[in-house]
Amino acid sequence: MKYVNRVKRLPSLTLQGFTQPFYHAYLNRQLLLFLLKRDINIRTSNTVFGDAWLLLQPALQALGFWFLLGMVLKVRFPSGVSFVDYFLVGMLPWLFISEVLGRTLNVLEEFGSLYRRAVFPIVILPLVPLILSAGLYAVVFSFISAISLDLSAALIAPLVIFSVAVWLIPICYLLAVLGLFLKDIGQFFPFLITFTLYLSPILYTPELMPEQMRWILMLNPIADMMALIHAVLQDLAWTWGNVARLLGVWLALLAPAWLLFKRAEPHVRELL
Repeated sequence: MKYVNRVKRLPSLTLQGFTQPFYHAYLNRQLLLFLLKRDINIRTSNTVFGDAWLLLQPALQALGFWFLLGMVLKVRFPSGVSFVDYFLVGMLPWLFISEVLGRTLNVLEEFGSLYRRAVFPIVILPLVPLILSAGLYAVVFSFISAISLDLSAALIAPLVIFSVAVWLIPICYLLAVLGLFLKDIGQFFPFLITFTLYLSPILYTPELMPEQMRWILMLNPIADMMALIHAVLQDLAWTWGNVARLLGVWLALLAPAWLLFKRAEPHVRELL
């Protein structure tokens, strides 16, 4: 009977997993804005360029990749597609994903000292690194797209980053809890996220993956995401399978991620 009830509640929990983060972000928008400003100040205090470093860091990474791959190695795809442009279009969203998820693992502990001084809804904490990084990478990605592609790509690039941010919401809530309660996750995660770089069509096109190994791309949602990003910005090939798998993973994570976070919330308060 309990199993039947849980199945009946699944659509409702899935909807909550999508709507509740937005609801709490709006409800606590002043606090969220304060936390974002505090995060920016901590990361850029006592520096000459101040807040500009938040934009300069990913931009300088992109510049370094462009110099190495385009000017020094001069890598070219057999198909005639510019490797540097292809690489940057995939690499910047991957850097965004890597930064958000890496910070989300420790976000509850990161703001723990502040929470101990003034109790506030911790449900908004996983959104802090997501919102901040989304805003920064939207600007950088738009700028890089304008230079390497065209103006229309520059206008679409921020929408790409914000779409990826929405897809990351359940993963952020899931990792925030796991990172606090299972410390081993923090040790293993850097390897895992780096491995997704090698298993995703960022350094290569899907066609360059050996045919007998292409099933790996179908198990990696980041690979589907990259295929769609390249399709939107560079008019490259995509399939409805890319959309279905990416959407399926997102829908499958919404309910359990939200349920786990809400059930763990009282215990999170104890640990903090």
